[in-house]
Amino acid sequence: MNLLRTKSVEQSIRDTEEPAHRLRRALSALDLTVFGVGVIIGTGIFVLTGQVARDKAGPAVALSFILAAVVCGLAALCYAEFASTVPVAGSAYTFSYATIGEFPAWIIGWDLILEMALGAAVVSVGWSGYFASLLDDMGVTIPASLAAPPGEGGTVNVPAIALVAVVTVLLVAGIKISSRVNAVVVAVKVSIVLLVIFAGLFFVKRSNYEPFIPPSKPTPEGSGLTAPLMQVLFGFTPSSFGWLGIFAAIAIVFFAYIGFDIVATAAEEARHPQRDVPIGLIGSLVITAVLYAAVSIVVAGMQHYSELSTAAPLADAFKSVGHPVFATIIDVGAVIGLTSVVLILLLGQSRIFFAMGRDGLTPPWLSAVHPRFGTPYRSTIMMGAVVAVLAGFIPLAKLAELVNIGTLFAFLIVSVAVVVLRRTRPDLPRAFRTPWVPLVPILSVLGCLFVMINLPVDTWLRFLAWMVIGVVLYGLYGYRHSRVGRAEEISAKS
Repeated sequence: MNLLRTKSVEQSIRDTEEPAHRLRRALSALDLTVFGVGVIIGTGIFVLTGQVARDKAGPAVALSFILAAVVCGLAALCYAEFASTVPVAGSAYTFSYATIGEFPAWIIGWDLILEMALGAAVVSVGWSGYFASLLDDMGVTIPASLAAPPGEGGTVNVPAIALVAVVTVLLVAGIKISSRVNAVVVAVKVSIVLLVIFAGLFFVKRSNYEPFIPPSKPTPEGSGLTAPLMQVLFGFTPSSFGWLGIFAAIAIVFFAYIGFDIVATAAEEARHPQRDVPIGLIGSLVITAVLYAAVSIVVAGMQHYSELSTAAPLADAFKSVGHPVFATIIDVGAVIGLTSVVLILLLGQSRIFFAMGRDGLTPPWLSAVHPRFGTPYRSTIMMGAVVAVLAGFIPLAKLAELVNIGTLFAFLIVSVAVVVLRRTRPDLPRAFRTPWVPLVPILSVLGCLFVMINLPVDTWLRFLAWMVIGVVLYGLYGYRHSRVGRAEEISAKS
């Protein structure tokens, strides 16, 4: 079995011109940057800010956001080189197929499906909570049985399912329509964030920043499967606050940046991918890192970190200073803003399934393009249905950490693959080149590993179980139906 057979960069690009699998090129650098900002600004800024400041880093939570952005930034530089060299749908899956081989590419694709499906479902559930809260404020109460899944006090989460259905229809209708809707949503969302920053400055108290980095204190040790892998491997005792608390917080706030790599999955739909995709990747990450740091500093200055809300820290900070009107505006912004996160996660997920279907590793019918809309409508509808079921019927609290580990694993593989492709194909034209290779990819790998070992053991075990399922499916279907494999067989017989 040739598990490491590769699909050449040239073949990957030729496949994009097949009439039955040709996506419509309609996205500009601005569209891609807005996609990146739209998917990044979401749960992290509306929820994680308070949780991490109160429990892990204090007012220095801004440093955790910046350091997490640095880890993502190192990976983004590697993604940018690949996306400009191999402007094909599929992101890390496609990049791995061209460098490391088919089996690793399948594993990455399988991993990304997990990441984006769970990510979209988790955000949909979060959106449902904000939506139900807003309706309640207006005197309309959704019965508990219709606003939560079994195991969390309900029967089915109807608002979450409805959101996924609407987003799926938008994605099928066309990438440009989706882009325009996303642009409006992102404009509202960024306006809310800027409102928090500039309005909040008037209520900042210097005393709330003292001390900026609270003294370190040990946290209760996890035991067994709930303990961080770092603790199990090295006997390292987790700490809150101090510099160790700031570092520990990175593993949590990393979730805030998940999704920026989706810009790379849209490379095949960009008008000038060699230029536009690197701009979209790096530009969206820089913009959101600045916004995250600014919001966290302002919110920690408005209310003492020990009193910050973990459910709605931005809104509750304004309530604490006697301005509930701002809180209502922020809640509305959260409902609108989280919509774009779900849209873009589903966009990226459907493109990965599309690319895998085109390569024969999943059923080819998944790679069919709608004759009118130019979108991979079958993969979009199928993944929309899967996410709707997850969001509507499955308790997701314990599964959310799988999103982090899945993303980090993809970042790690892409960082390694950049070095491999530099050695195996130095002749390829590269519109963007990752600086200081191999130093930047090595730092990216180390950064990803550091964040990964801060995750609990049970998250690792669930991730490995998902990978085992993927290996079985590849052996039963993917390996036998691979277009690259079949081409090799025909070549050998001739």
